[in-house]
Amino acid sequence: MSAVDVAVRDIRVEDAGEVLTLQRAAFVQEALIYGTPDMPPLTQSLDELAHELRENLGRVAHVGPRMVGAVRARRDGALLLIGRLVIAPDQQGKGIGSRLLAAVEERGRDAGASEAELFTGSLSDANLRLYEREGYVETQRVPGDDGIEQVFLRKRLVS
Repeated sequence: MSAVDVAVRDIRVEDAGEVLTLQRAAFVQEALIYGTPDMPPLTQSLDELAHELRENLGRVAHVGPRMVGAVRARRDGALLLIGRLVIAPDQQGKGIGSRLLAAVEERGRDAGASEAELFTGSLSDANLRLYEREGYVETQRVPGDDGIEQVFLRKRLVS
């Protein structure tokens, strides 16, 4: 897949159904890693997601008419909070996650953010590798009740 095959655009409220389907497909892998289907990305309702997209700086990726990736983000002061980067399982490993991260970082910079933060679970090795490869640095680990840590990572957006 070449760069021209993937089209990236701003996320919209009307994308909620497609984003939710993609999110659930992508997070099934995470549920298997963590041994539980009771994860917010798998239990989020369509209404909750649509509400979240009303003021969101996220982006989506398409190959032809098919949505193959999505990421959400919102600004909190100078910080861009990035969440729920999801790629269709059959499209993972093709650079779409990196493209979406770069696109959402650009949108955050344009909105005045100077730093980005995201988090993932400590067992999500592929996610951690992607984020570190894209310049994110671990800043904090927060232990959970289940013994699994949430790993927070940050990246400077302005040079």
